[in-house]
Amino acid sequence: MSDSSFILTLTSAPLPGIIAAVGTTIAELDGNIIETNQHWDRGTDRFFLRVAFVGPARLTGQAVEQALGPAVARFGLEFRIADASHRPCIVAMVSKFDHALLHLLYQIRVGWLQAEVTAIVSNHEEARTIAEAAGIRFVHLPITPATKPAQEAALLALLDETGAEAVILARYMQVLSDDLSRKLSGRVINIHHSFLPAFKGAKPYHQAYERGVKQIGATAHYVTGDLDEGPIIEQDVARVSHADTAEDLVAIGRDIESRVLARAVKLHLERRVMLSGSRTVIFGK
Repeated sequence: MSDSSFILTLTSAPLPGIIAAVGTTIAELDGNIIETNQHWDRGTDRFFLRVAFVGPARLTGQAVEQALGPAVARFGLEFRIADASHRPCIVAMVSKFDHALLHLLYQIRVGWLQAEVTAIVSNHEEARTIAEAAGIRFVHLPITPATKPAQEAALLALLDETGAEAVILARYMQVLSDDLSRKLSGRVINIHHSFLPAFKGAKPYHQAYERGVKQIGATAHYVTGDLDEGPIIEQDVARVSHADTAEDLVAIGRDIESRVLARAVKLHLERRVMLSGSRTVIFGK
């Protein structure tokens, strides 16, 4: 039998001895640490730790939780333990622009992203052919202001049915309600076609063109009730010039958006993102 593998993430006050206590506990379980990252955020005075480790095949997450009990009580740890071999289920949402979705599906197909897309949801029919070609369930949820509550209720029911751990807005051009954003806090990742906090809202590339910017970018962030203001996970930029039209900026941006979203999803699914208020702590590989 193969070894068991886990990812432990925790936060606490920045007290001495936490890493030693966690490491000792893992060793006593016959575990072996393969990666560790830590950060003391002095602004919030919180300590963040991510530990990836392997152990005997018989080791369970419940056993790890029980073994950590004394350290939890001593340091006031808030922690999560995840099975690193688990392939997370996600739901992807898209409107008419499908480039970010196609890149996401490709990275899953070649194994760079370890995830299972349980459904592709869209308010338009265009993505149905993509879903069918990939053998993924397609769910058409059209939306109007009058039907938005029912549409979001249907989405929540779908998430419960599929057991999806994350919702990926791959250029889903609808604003989630405050209520849905709260219910799915920390589980919804959006790609915004701008280097936030610049050019929020609609048509950011056209806004950038009008301002004559020399760089455009894209931002992947968690969704909150405040439009385009959620904690940022990943960003990137590309150089542009005065010779580029607004349409050129849109075309250049498609590539950035696709790459940034895929990287953000990977960071999230590998539990490398920890929330610290309105900011994120990112433990890169």
